[in-house]
Amino acid sequence: MNNEKVKTLPFFGIPKIIPFVKPYKKTVILMILMGIVASLIDSVYPLFNRYALDHFVVGGTLDTLKYFIILYIVILVFQVIINYVSMAWCGTVEMSVDRDLRNASFNHLQELSFSYFNQNNVGYIHARVMSDTGKIGELVAWRMMDIIWNGSYILFVLVMMISINPGLAMMVLLLVPVAIVVISFLQKKMIVLNRQIREMNSKITGDMNEGITGARSIKTLVVEELMDRDFMKDTENMRKTSVHAVHYSAFFSASMTMLSSAALAIVLWKGGMLTMEQVIQIGTLSVFMTYALNLMEPIQMIIETISALIAIQVNIERFTRLLETESDVADTKEVIEKYGDTFQPKKENWEELYGDVEFKHVSFMYPDGNELVLDHFNLKVPQGTNVAIVGETGAGKSTLVNLVCRFFEPTKGQVIIDGKDARERSQLWLHSHIGYVLQTPHLFSGTVRDNLKYGKPDATDEEIMEALKLVSAEFVLEKMDKGLDSDVGEGGDMLSTGEKQLLSFARAILADPRILVLDEATASIDTLTEKAIQDAIEKVIKGRTSFVIAHRLSTIVNADVILVVQDGKIIERGKHQELMKKKGYYYDLYTRQYEEMVVNTVTQ
Repeated sequence: MNNEKVKTLPFFGIPKIIPFVKPYKKTVILMILMGIVASLIDSVYPLFNRYALDHFVVGGTLDTLKYFIILYIVILVFQVIINYVSMAWCGTVEMSVDRDLRNASFNHLQELSFSYFNQNNVGYIHARVMSDTGKIGELVAWRMMDIIWNGSYILFVLVMMISINPGLAMMVLLLVPVAIVVISFLQKKMIVLNRQIREMNSKITGDMNEGITGARSIKTLVVEELMDRDFMKDTENMRKTSVHAVHYSAFFSASMTMLSSAALAIVLWKGGMLTMEQVIQIGTLSVFMTYALNLMEPIQMIIETISALIAIQVNIERFTRLLETESDVADTKEVIEKYGDTFQPKKENWEELYGDVEFKHVSFMYPDGNELVLDHFNLKVPQGTNVAIVGETGAGKSTLVNLVCRFFEPTKGQVIIDGKDARERSQLWLHSHIGYVLQTPHLFSGTVRDNLKYGKPDATDEEIMEALKLVSAEFVLEKMDKGLDSDVGEGGDMLSTGEKQLLSFARAILADPRILVLDEATASIDTLTEKAIQDAIEKVIKGRTSFVIAHRLSTIVNADVILVVQDGKIIERGKHQELMKKKGYYYDLYTRQYEEMVVNTVTQ
């Protein structure tokens, strides 16, 4: 996904972002008008010099000096106000559009299924939400203003030059096509080189990150010299390319200076002759000199802006592709109309969930896979049933749970919740009644209380403490200075993995779910704490439907039904004693773990 090729969009892709600009169309229109007025004032200033030279210097009279100064100051103040207002509006539009783009992309991400996040890494998604939206916001405000101001300035200057002296104006304009060709050629080269420099800088940043995060592995493998050689090679490549880019940049600046000087030379040569012949006055010559010097920079800016637009259309395409990505799991219009969506739920229409689950002729293939994981699978799980799912690492134990939670849809068949196809009710309705404890726990930045309240936003401190005691997690608070107000750090990095697991378990219990999912939830907890949690689980699962993905088989011997998974297929099912009597795959797994446990106990 990261090396994607982006097709060329019509009009630089701007039509795709118009819906995000429409709310601010009045501000944008006023911003455009301000840009035109500002460029008009800038193009008028040389006429003041013309009047001053012709009347005050050559004419030798100061009769109108007072009015001249007043008018000049008025226009100057007017220009300052316009520049301030237009820049403020540009910033407002940029930040507002940027905010709306990010909100739209983040909200859409919340509605996408697990498969999207499986197929796209965090860096790719982060760039879509942050980097691409920032570029688009910049385009809407500043790039558009650049084109408006520079285009208007060039137009006003051409009109004034032609109206003053068409012949002299045409001689200066002969350099414009030359300037366009030179600027376009050099700009294209510089864009390519700068893109290469950015890619090389990313590579160096990656090397630096690996050198720091992998310092222990580097030293244990004794590859310091190899890492150093690779890093020096990358930095040398960047140096060479950067020097090459600097040479083009220097040539670019020299070319602009040469073209401006050529325009000035034409004005001085032809204009000087016309002045000596008294065809034009010295003030008019001054005006042409100013316009000749200033004409090349707006042309350069327009070409640079067009180049930027070409580059930004990549950002627009990637952003719109994100918004146009349809979730593999989506509620129908009828369901949304009755139950609401993720952000506007109609909870008054939500039915109570009891916890009856049935797999009816379910076949399933992962969106990025090419083989059925389940094939015409049937299973009835009455309310309050404790289902254990076991198997080797990577066997596909999470598939059933993902279907129950509706993180994925069945390829064929139905997952029935309380007698109705899960697709006939909203995802949010289902997820609101499920407690899920992951093998790799995640805590949000904030306090212990903040994290537990994600399970139940209106929970009291007494309810929180009760949930912590139920999962034997109260000792976590005893180690923290501020109790429930203690900060857990980013991602919970101020706690051990086991402590994070205990808090995430308490968070799930606090929500009082009707369906409880434990995805190897005790894998990161020591044996003593695991025993306490097992006792708590026995209490918690009563009256609830529970699915326990277990690594340690000793923890699920009392399960109502055990499903044994191998290579994505359910090969055995039954109670613990039934499976042990069969002496099949489950028997081998259990006895092997038991023997390992005995050996470990003896060696300790």
